Amino acid sequence: MTNYLDFEKPLAEIEGKAEELRAMARQNEEMDVTDEAAALDRKAAELLEELYKDLTPWRKCQVARHPQRPHCRDYIDTLFTDYTPLAGDRNFADDLAVMGGLARFNGKPVMVIGQEKGNDTKSRIAHNFGMARPEGYRKAVRLMEMAGRFGLPVVTLVDTAGAYPGKGAEERGQSEAIARSTEMCLQIGVPLVSVIIGEGGSGGAVAFATANRVAMLEHSVYSVISPEGCASILWKDSTKMREAAEALRVTAQDLHQLGVADRVISEPKGGAHRDRAATMQNVADAIAEMLGELEEMSAADLVSNRRKKFLNIGAKGLAA
Repeated sequence: MTNYLDFEKPLAEIEGKAEELRAMARQNEEMDVTDEAAALDRKAAELLEELYKDLTPWRKCQVARHPQRPHCRDYIDTLFTDYTPLAGDRNFADDLAVMGGLARFNGKPVMVIGQEKGNDTKSRIAHNFGMARPEGYRKAVRLMEMAGRFGLPVVTLVDTAGAYPGKGAEERGQSEAIARSTEMCLQIGVPLVSVIIGEGGSGGAVAFATANRVAMLEHSVYSVISPEGCASILWKDSTKMREAAEALRVTAQDLHQLGVADRVISEPKGGAHRDRAATMQNVADAIAEMLGELEEMSAADLVSNRRKKFLNIGAKGLAA
């Protein structure tokens, strides 16, 4: 069953009518609704094209948060083989918001690390909605250290509203753990590529995405704060999230123009959740291209390339 966003309500009505006709035909074999259902399908396809032709930043935020959007586990299960999960930070606990381990991508060994939100109530609670605690970032540091030791490229999949802001996380050094993870991203002498697959929120995302190459899915978002949080701070009114989303430049297109993202990965019309197979293939192609660009570089060149990339952020303006 498809979950529809607020701005997709007209589409929901048309697709619902088409499904009702087909359901009636299944119950009565003498009914022929082929032409009527096909006409509704064409109308729905046209409306979908119109709705997604020029999404506003706030609507892109909604699509990026769609509950049926593919998550980290879906990408790992589809794109990687021989995945062997590695758990724990060897200090406090295992954080299920962060998953990672050894795997093969196109037959070559890699280390894959990502944030998992979960896909139903039970799994979302277990994975803390993708909001990592300090032990999650320390686990990421441990896996990146291992990748550096064995010369394995690192692929990170970013999908988080931000690091977990709870009291326990702060007591265990949340900000320090994020900083250590970001530092490790800058230090390892192996190729590091990152894909923003949904939300890239605040330092919780930067700790995984300080990479040689950063790609964003077409309807993903990446920002220092959520639009609702920004609106609450600037206007003391969280309902001004639309204005905040505009001002923050959260979209993949704006961030590519600003030099924060290196490429934008296209999504099927209607978002990644409407055609998972096509989305997975597009992401696989992008990861392969990014790793290919880096495979001949020495460890020193990889570190230098990464540092220069982030030192240069801000040199390109929206008018560039």
